[in-house]
Amino acid sequence: MLIVAVDIGGTFTDLLGYDTATGQLMSSKSPSTPAGLEQGIHDCLKKAGVRINGIDGFVHGSTIAINTVLERRGARTALIVTKGTRDVYKIGRGNRPDAYDIWFKRAEPLVPRHLTFEVEERLFATGEVHTPLNVVQAETIARQVNASGAESVAVCFLHSWNNPIHEQQMAQLLNSKTYRSVSHEILREYGEYERISTTVLNSYIGPKVNAYLAELERMLGEQGFRGNLSVMQSNGGLMSSPVARQLPVAMLESGPVGGFIAAARTGAALGYTNVIGFDMGGTTAKANLARDGEPQMSHGYHIGGYASGQPMMLPVVDTVEVGSGGGSIAKVDQTGSLKVGPVSAGADPGPACYGKGGTDPTVTDANLLLGRLDPNHFLGGEMALNIEAAREAINRCIARPLGLSETEAARAIVKIAVMNMSLAVRQVSVERGYDPRDFVIIGFGGAGPLHAAEVARSLHIPLLVIPNFPGQFSASGMLLAEPRHDFVRTYYRPLDQTDFTELGGIAADMESQARERIGAADIRMRHFLEVRYTGQDFSLPISVDPKCYAQDYRATVGNAFHELHQTRFGYHDPDLALEVVNAHLTALAPSKLCALPPPSRREEPALMGRRPVIFDSHAIDCPVYRRESLAPGEQIDGPAIIQEYASTTVLFPDDRAEVTVSGELLIRCSSGVSCSGAL
Repeated sequence: MLIVAVDIGGTFTDLLGYDTATGQLMSSKSPSTPAGLEQGIHDCLKKAGVRINGIDGFVHGSTIAINTVLERRGARTALIVTKGTRDVYKIGRGNRPDAYDIWFKRAEPLVPRHLTFEVEERLFATGEVHTPLNVVQAETIARQVNASGAESVAVCFLHSWNNPIHEQQMAQLLNSKTYRSVSHEILREYGEYERISTTVLNSYIGPKVNAYLAELERMLGEQGFRGNLSVMQSNGGLMSSPVARQLPVAMLESGPVGGFIAAARTGAALGYTNVIGFDMGGTTAKANLARDGEPQMSHGYHIGGYASGQPMMLPVVDTVEVGSGGGSIAKVDQTGSLKVGPVSAGADPGPACYGKGGTDPTVTDANLLLGRLDPNHFLGGEMALNIEAAREAINRCIARPLGLSETEAARAIVKIAVMNMSLAVRQVSVERGYDPRDFVIIGFGGAGPLHAAEVARSLHIPLLVIPNFPGQFSASGMLLAEPRHDFVRTYYRPLDQTDFTELGGIAADMESQARERIGAADIRMRHFLEVRYTGQDFSLPISVDPKCYAQDYRATVGNAFHELHQTRFGYHDPDLALEVVNAHLTALAPSKLCALPPPSRREEPALMGRRPVIFDSHAIDCPVYRRESLAPGEQIDGPAIIQEYASTTVLFPDDRAEVTVSGELLIRCSSGVSCSGAL
């Protein structure tokens, strides 16, 4: 069985494949092709020598959904709501996330007011009908939507999370050729604004994602592909292509999360269940914390940032992202300060050193000037880097305006990028109540190993792991990912009034939906109750066993909540009343692969030569090693450079790297000090 995973990033498209019959691993990396993302996939398949008609399973992660929202290039979307709630989506929430930001501006709705239609109907929060759907008016609105030129439509009625009857009636009246999203099929959870926003997002990106998946299926089918096409979700699981067409909002973060799934698996295989995944690509850097072998999850997030983004309330791997990637542009702002990111040179034109027309200095250009990248070995020598173009860009835009030498300017660019990335790691650890010194950091992405040691040193993390295939690590996570779906149902009660028999019925109903959607016999069900102190605005997920639901289960749930609240926030109050907000089910089917073998070792000398590399103020003559030729158990003392096909690892002075039996680089950072001594 040949399984292939392809991850499309903002700068590069990555491929990793595994043939279970021969044990062969195949990998490739090609520049992403924004004008037609399918071409980047085709280029990777061709470069890896993969015959499409021999692929049994194709797993895909892409930035098309998130980029469609960020660039506001989605479909012309109409919205149908309950009479009297036309402006809920526009008004949003009344809170002001940053009280002192004078430039604060609320997110512009993806649906304008003139495309928002009201229909007479009303439900109580209990699900009982207060006002039946006005069918005649609904038919008129359906015709108005068709006449408006809308390519898609979203339907979100008040309290439909409890009773979907009116939404179902409205959906039947709409033109079947128009892409439509109905809120009870997307998110059965209270919170009108967030539910509307999530449903609108699904319709806004739906036509474009549908067209993209159709084109991908056509390209693969024309070349003989007859296997299963799966799509990576934001929750770290896989879904089938038909489900992805109905629920494209679930793939908004489908690309990055694969790496965090692989980071948790890699850490656990090495005996470290508490890890911090650090991913640095060409456009951004991201971080996630995995505890007890499981990546931490978040119940939704705001696309474009909490202050002014669009809320999407489906479960997502808890990721902090900063605009510090290899292609992040450095510039001197109007105050004379050096800034790095968040704007990226992307894949086209890319950094100045790519020689594709880019003239702005980037983090990659700075690393090249510092000697940390080999201009003749980038992508295994497939892509030569122009060091003179990098030097000219940094001198013109940074060094001369600030009165610095080109070396000082390059060092400053890298240091600012590292500071930004360190803040991302702090956000998923310190700001979540965890000490990063008690975790192992796993650095991946094309640019991650270049900077991971410096990020680890800045946070005093003692141990760093550079996994196999770091440049295609997100693709490796997709190979290992499980089919997964999350279901949430609002159940709003004080804990001491909770009817666990009723909750058991809700749990059984969600399990039935899970079996229908996943379509597999062997499914693991994980149940949670989202609990909070009465009056709080946020909740914490508490793992429960529906088989144990009974009156005395309240004490078990309450104790688990207090313990988790203490860990997360440093305090708890057992005297405060608790309330249940949502019932949550995570359903998982077994993955096709449990682990990937280590890459084959090349029988060539590991030492490739030496070159000067700048760490602080001066250059050090460093040995350069070929990673593919390093033997298990071999140790390398820093300073040193370890090169491989799609990435480069930098060892600082006093760092020591050891090759594990399975091929990972285990790096002990000189300034790392474990808080607990466990490492």
